[in-house]
Formats: sequence, C-alpha cells, structure tokens
Amino acid sequence: MTTDLQNLIQQKTDEYFEYMVQIRRHLHKNPEVSFKEFDTTDYILHELKKMKIETQRPMETGCLGVIRGNGSDRVIALRTDIDALAMEEEGAAKAEFISERPGAAHCCGHDGHTANLLGTAKILTDLKDEIDGTIVLIFQPGEEKLPGGGRELTETGALQELGVQEVYGLHTNPNYSPGQVAVKPGPLMACTVEFEVIIHGKGGHAATPHTTVDPIVLASQIITQFQTIVSRSMDPTEPAVITVGKIEAGSAFNVIPERAKMLGTVRAFSMETARFIKQRMEEVIKGTTQGAGATYDFDFVEGYPAVLNDEGCTKNVVNAAKAILGDENVINLKKPVMAGEDFAFYQQEFPGTFFFLGTGSDEADSKWSWHHPRYNIDERAFKTGAALMAGLALGA
Repeated sequence: MTTDLQNLIQQKTDEYFEYMVQIRRHLHKNPEVSFKEFDTTDYILHELKKMKIETQRPMETGCLGVIRGNGSDRVIALRTDIDALAMEEEGAAKAEFISERPGAAHCCGHDGHTANLLGTAKILTDLKDEIDGTIVLIFQPGEEKLPGGGRELTETGALQELGVQEVYGLHTNPNYSPGQVAVKPGPLMACTVEFEVIIHGKGGHAATPHTTVDPIVLASQIITQFQTIVSRSMDPTEPAVITVGKIEAGSAFNVIPERAKMLGTVRAFSMETARFIKQRMEEVIKGTTQGAGATYDFDFVEGYPAVLNDEGCTKNVVNAAKAILGDENVINLKKPVMAGEDFAFYQQEFPGTFFFLGTGSDEADSKWSWHHPRYNIDERAFKTGAALMAGLALGA
C-alpha cells in the first residue's frame, strides 16, 4: 500500500469519525438481545442502502453488505456482531446515551463494532476504485447466545456463494489504549461449553437435617471438587477453566429444599479437553450424589470452538497495523484469553484472524471489564479500528 493511500484512509477515517460516534450512541441507546436484533438490522440496512451498497439478508436478523471493486476474484470478509447482552447497565460516562430498553445493554462493545464497520463501509465506498476484488461486510446477530450467529450464518452458505477467501474481525478491549491493537497467531480465544447440574435430594425441616438429603450441601461439595479437576486431573500446561456462575436452591431460612441447580461454563482450547472435563465432572457428580442417596441431571452443551488465528492472515493484520498505526502500537500477545467468540465458526470455513482493538482510558471511564454494567469504550478507537479494517480490505 502506498503512503498516499495510507494517508487517504486516515483522512477518510477522520472525516467519518463523528458519523461512527453518532451510530454507536444510537445503537447503545437502542440495544437488542441475541437473535432479536430486528430494529438494529433495519437500521444497518438503511445505512448501507444510503451508501448504495448491495445488501443481502440470509437470516432473520443480521445482514451482509457487498462492495464490488475492480472485478478480480479476491474476496475479503470483514465481520462485526450486532447483539446486546441481557442485562442492565450503569455509568455516568454513558449518561447521554445509556440504554433506553430495560433488560438489554451493549456492555460488551458490539455497538462500537457495528459503528466501526459502518464507518469502514463509508471509507471503502469512497475508495471503491482502489478495491482489488470484492469486500463482504458481515453484520452478524447472536454472538452472545448459543448456537451462535456465526455458526448459523456459515451454515446458510451465503458467504461460500460469495466466494469469501479470508475473514477478519475485531473486538474492543479495555486492557489496551485507543490507537493500539493486540493480536497473535494460533490460539487466541477458548472454546466454550455451558453446563447445567440439578441435584435431586430430599427436603425437610432445617432443624432435622438427618431426615433429609440436603442438595445445597451436595452442590457445595461438587463445586469444590470441580476445582480439583483442572488442578489435579489435567496436565498443568493445558489451560482450562471450570466456573459455576449461578446457583438456585431453597425458599426459606428454615427449609431444606428438594433440589439445587447450578449453571456454569467450561473453557479450554480444544473440544477434546472439554470432553475430558465433562467426563470428570460427571464422575464427581455421580460419586457425590450416590454416596448421599441423591440423584442428578447433568447437561453439557458444547458451544463455540476455539478461535485459532491463521498465520498468514495474522501477518496481514500485523503489517496493516504497523503501516497505519506504527510499530509501537501493535502488541504481539504472548498468551491467549479464556473468553470465547463465535468468530471461530468462520475460521472453520475460511482462513481468518481475530484481533483486539484498544478502547480503555480513564477519560472515557472505559477500563471496566467485558460484561460489567459500567463497560464503555473510548470512541477515539474508531480512528484506529476503521482505518485498520479499511487497510485490510485494500490490501495494506
């Protein structure tokens, strides 16, 4: 990529910065949870049509934009996710555009992802004569909910019909500053599993526990033993996490309930490891409940595969980032993270790379972790994210 084209990309990014801020704040005020993004999809389609970009809607929510350049057979996809979390938010820094829809909030940055890609679309539309081949813009629903919009979209065959050859995606990250990106080849994010355990005991009076089978006590024993699976049953060089995130049991201070329910997640970097953990979890549950005279139900739902970045695509991201942002703003990650992402489904079909966009700053109160009620982004990151995505599309 020539210096003149790099300068033009940055000029266009600056020109559309306020547009991206406006889009992000509109979406932030009007969040929609996974697979319910009807207004969001209509809004995105409206923006794409104003740019005279060809659109497709292969699923009920979400959509594709197609920008055709000079007619070569090169086809590059840029992906964003559009759904919000089912939660309430807070934070004075977001007071002007805080969610107006109870029970839904963009506390994971997907509003920023969407605004960033729409800004990228504007840049690429203006620089259409510079595009080698075709650029596919993916506005994907349902990243936060199994089975994952990425899986469902790839199963429609729409991307395959368009001839996609490579796919790139980003995620906001509060651990890095605006102007920075972080990436690594190979494993970047973990595969995910959701599990549910129900312990069926025998209820009774809290003053006579000997006449009951207390499912709360059994649940606590099981949770403690779960933590020994990673520390004592697995190779210590193999990363894995077992977390119980929710417990439901009981109705009163003096009642031992009939049952206790636990919900949680397993994270690892291969489904083989996750399945081994499943086996050990069931052995723990079975042994504990049988020893006490209880029974159980155990449901283990495999979710997203691990995000495994293609080496060649990762080099493209690094080269583009260094050209546009400077070497000092490109962070080469040494370790993966245990969070999951359904971007992995695209990588099972096409070579691709996922990377982190720095959005954390004290000024924007945006150093809170993903899914925290005060999660926010420093919108200056659009000047990095849109420029980099456009650079990837233009072959930087």
